[in-house]
Amino acid sequence: MILPRIRQLDEGAVNRIAAGEVVERPASAVKELVENALDAGASRIRIDIADGGRTLIRVTDDGHGIADADLPLALSRHATSKIDGSDLLNIHSFGFRGEALPSLGAVGRLTITSRAAGSDGAATIHVSGGRMDPVKPAALRAGTVVELRDLFHATPARLKFLKSERSETMAVTDTIKRLAIAEPGVAFALHDLSEGGDRALFRVDAAASSGDRLATVLGRDFGANALSIDAERDGFRLTGHAGLPTYSRGNAVHQYLFVNGRAVRDRMLTGALRGAYMDVLSKDRYPVAALFLTCDPVLVDCNVHPAKTEVRFRDAGIVRGLIVSGLRHALAEAGHRAATTVSDATLGAMTPERPAAPRHQMDRPSLGARGAAYTAQAPAPEMPGFAEPSARVEEIVRTEESPAEALPLGAARAQMHENWILAQTATGMVIVDAHAAHERLVYERLKAQMRDHGIRAQALLIPEVVEVGAMADRLLSLDLAPLGLTLEPFGPGTIAVRETPAILGQCSAKALVQDLIEELEEDDHADPLSLQSKIDAILSRMACHGSVRTGRRMSAPEMNALLREMEATPHSGQCNHGRPTYVELKLADIERLFGRT
Repeated sequence: MILPRIRQLDEGAVNRIAAGEVVERPASAVKELVENALDAGASRIRIDIADGGRTLIRVTDDGHGIADADLPLALSRHATSKIDGSDLLNIHSFGFRGEALPSLGAVGRLTITSRAAGSDGAATIHVSGGRMDPVKPAALRAGTVVELRDLFHATPARLKFLKSERSETMAVTDTIKRLAIAEPGVAFALHDLSEGGDRALFRVDAAASSGDRLATVLGRDFGANALSIDAERDGFRLTGHAGLPTYSRGNAVHQYLFVNGRAVRDRMLTGALRGAYMDVLSKDRYPVAALFLTCDPVLVDCNVHPAKTEVRFRDAGIVRGLIVSGLRHALAEAGHRAATTVSDATLGAMTPERPAAPRHQMDRPSLGARGAAYTAQAPAPEMPGFAEPSARVEEIVRTEESPAEALPLGAARAQMHENWILAQTATGMVIVDAHAAHERLVYERLKAQMRDHGIRAQALLIPEVVEVGAMADRLLSLDLAPLGLTLEPFGPGTIAVRETPAILGQCSAKALVQDLIEELEEDDHADPLSLQSKIDAILSRMACHGSVRTGRRMSAPEMNALLREMEATPHSGQCNHGRPTYVELKLADIERLFGRT
């Protein structure tokens, strides 16, 4: 048998292999080139693409440039000016490996034109498929222009794995947005030059602060519905903004995470973000957030992924705990606050077709004038339905003077369809989902009892027998006594419920057990949860059984008590599944619905 000989790969093959790791798609190339511009101290960066980046990627910056003599070296593998020696644990720049430019030159047609600060002139160098041309003089006022044409022309098989032009363009745009958020002091402009056009895809000027840049990139709604985050622990600091639970999304696209200014997509960090919202969002919703984690570079290793999008922390537990505790503290401080977009969506659904011209009416009369008008216009007492005290003019005037209207959720005025509470505030009205709101309140009470001394149980006069099949052993293996639930075996596949949580009052033990089984079955297909998270998930299920049921009539004191407790309870702006518990409509918006303005 003749053994195959080991031989050294040629430089072109090595560069193409490296390019396969570093340059996955056009967005990867854009990321590497823009990060180089940022490392060069650029204050303005323009990116031009064509055909989603397949045929053209051009990055122009006003940074300090590259000296003529260094241009060939910049296209050599593992040549960089960004680290000193071999210290890979003290990195203060985006790039440090010296792989991006030679990799791009190996799979595309790359041209670099640069003028170093203080130089008399500019120079250019071209490389195609790994073959480098000599350095030549060029015309450029300042900075650097890097032009990449025909990406993957040297490895055409890679082109088959690219997505549509629209998808690749969207990926490039998302990459630029993340870099723009990371560097608020830099102006960015992204243009699409496909088919000879010049269409601006994204543009931001230099911002004074990170908050201003976030408002520009993520929109005004994010600024109005985000919580400010600032927390520290053991050398790590977490800052940024996180959206309210009711301002969530159906995917994780709007999650922007940064470690020492570097945009990352790290599973541990995204898992911690999801864990922080686990108590206020359903499993199919994702929070919106822009979070910045800063620390000494020696505490984090950013050299664990070819594209540098993942990191490893010396103590991941500290980082995860900081993210979870920092976000949960901010969410708790938000109290009953709900996203403004909920009201906007409600108004959008209710808005009629606008009249050709506004119907001008008199200004809203004073309280005294309204009382006199109501007295004059009141139907005769003998008319059916108008003789009851609730419809008398005196009662209307009295309720309008109620001090509860000055409170955030106002004073209860009515209950519609045995569930929806209508409350009047000083500036408008509030519609409350009584069942969802009370479910959250019961859940928070259960958690508080569990945290303080365990949930008190109430013994059933007659134990309720429930058939649970194969789940019997698993249910009996759980220690549910601290949750106020006592289960005992009662034959094959059957259990007996002897005690239920006292806070739930009269509840169906069978329905409660079935909900617990569903939660355990869902947990089998989800990522492993911590013990506390599992307990919270079970408590959330239990809370539903102690809350106000749709179809139950509530008295005025009951409705007002519910409103006051919502105002004093954290997270009451959303139910256990992340849906809003109330909608607030301002008086001006209501009047606009009826064409009064």
